[in-house]
Amino acid sequence: MVMMKEVQKNSLKKLGFLAIGLFLLNFASYYIYKRFDVTQDKRYTLSETTKKIIDGVDSPLIIDVFLEGNFPADFKKLQTETRQLLEEFSAYNSNITFQFVNPIEKEEERVEVMKKFFEKGLTPINVTVEDKGKQTQEVVFPWALANYGDKGAKVQLLKNLMGASTEKKVESSVQHLEYAFAEAINKISKEKQRKIAVIKGNGELDDIYIADFLKTIRDNYYIGPITLDSVASQPEATLKALNVYDLAIIAKPREKFTEPEKQVLDQFIMKGGKTLWLVDGTTAEMDQLYNETGTTLVGNNDLNLTDMFFKYGFRINPQMIKDEYGTPIKLASGNEGSESQMETYNWKMAPFIYPASKQHPIVKNTDGVKFDFCSPIELLKSDVKKTILLESSPYSKVIGTPNTVSLEMIGEETSQKDYPGGGLIPVAVLLEGSFTSMYNNRVLPFKEDKFLNKSVPTKMIVISDGDIIKNQLDKGTPIELGYDKYTGQYFGNKEFILNSVNYLLDDNGLINIRSKDVSLPLLDKQSVHDNYSQTQMLTVALPIVLLGIFGFLFTYLRKKKYNR
Repeated sequence: MVMMKEVQKNSLKKLGFLAIGLFLLNFASYYIYKRFDVTQDKRYTLSETTKKIIDGVDSPLIIDVFLEGNFPADFKKLQTETRQLLEEFSAYNSNITFQFVNPIEKEEERVEVMKKFFEKGLTPINVTVEDKGKQTQEVVFPWALANYGDKGAKVQLLKNLMGASTEKKVESSVQHLEYAFAEAINKISKEKQRKIAVIKGNGELDDIYIADFLKTIRDNYYIGPITLDSVASQPEATLKALNVYDLAIIAKPREKFTEPEKQVLDQFIMKGGKTLWLVDGTTAEMDQLYNETGTTLVGNNDLNLTDMFFKYGFRINPQMIKDEYGTPIKLASGNEGSESQMETYNWKMAPFIYPASKQHPIVKNTDGVKFDFCSPIELLKSDVKKTILLESSPYSKVIGTPNTVSLEMIGEETSQKDYPGGGLIPVAVLLEGSFTSMYNNRVLPFKEDKFLNKSVPTKMIVISDGDIIKNQLDKGTPIELGYDKYTGQYFGNKEFILNSVNYLLDDNGLINIRSKDVSLPLLDKQSVHDNYSQTQMLTVALPIVLLGIFGFLFTYLRKKKYNR
């Protein structure tokens, strides 16, 4: 009896200590915050840049995620990863809240809701759902909306990767999630600071053809036109006006630059200005081919910039690149009239180019980019650091000019022997460092008191095709950059151009979030199918057997202990 009371007393003492310990642990956890990421790739460890961005959220920021509803396992994975990332955001800053919503849950409101989503650019996708051998089609909106005060931003959760499987798209999208949300939050929570000048006056693209690009970046940056026509009468005033900007974009010029105009751009660079050059090496245009003969004569696009580019360490050669990895083109075939049909062909003069340096944050985890009549970029010896961002495939070659291009090229049969040089021709290059002025030790076109022979450290991106920033028009209205209305396919042009701008202007390391590696342990469906019986035994039968063995041992040992 005494022994029983002693046992009860010890039990109550242990229970009391346990209760006090739990109370102290909860009390400490209220003041001490710590979460542990045990994943191998540290998937849920936010980068310092992301933390800095969400630290600045000092009032409620609400994120609506539309990944809710009946959809396949791949999208469930994307939903789970999105939820876990946003939980990290919310845990780090309680001002950030989120909810998952099925926007078309109510059947009577389905059509009206979908119409509103389309107007906002939140395009859905159709997916196939399998349930007990039955297949159904479901509409999924892989988007999120972040709202902060009177500002809002949309977040694309599923990346458009042409030709990729759903598993690959999901894996790429998860890799992109932290950057996508951090970029959106940065856009709506920070005031604009950087300024972009769109250079005009030398036949550059009209605003309507870069409208989607301008519309996208205006939330992050101030944008203004700088017309170089005024250089002729007021060169110093024009340079002063340009120096207010951080980045100059020269998009597909078609007219020669004068020496004073070149000096203005040169000194803008010398003083640390960033530049994005989108320059054609030839006069080739796709529209010129749509005539009775289906041919056009292509020549050199002489812009009087060769000596300037040479001084900076590169040259855009007046040639065209023909690549077996072309993009689709639709042409009418058959007899004229009602018997003609639109057929899809591989157009080798419009290469589909994947990133050359997959580790650089500008191109990491991006889709291929569609070019039109691009030219080779020749890299010259200089002290400037050069990184090739995009280059043609191994099955590509250079075609000299002047030359004739014809639509009949779609029927050409080629083999590996037709590409003896191995291709891999640079078409987009990043240059970083201190550049030498093209007017170093030369007579200046106009007098300038603060002329610099050597630049402060700066950077520029050179792309040998102006069309990659050009959006198509639909009934006179600009459509999304990278979307081809004729084939209905998306290309990575928009993402590549936006990444280029962000990298050139990045002052808080946002672009570096793209360098984060995330590996998803996706299920190999073919392997499961080939080893179905073995997989079923391991996942279903083995746990039951192990549970039975454990139950038998537990019962046996318990009886043995208390039957003494």
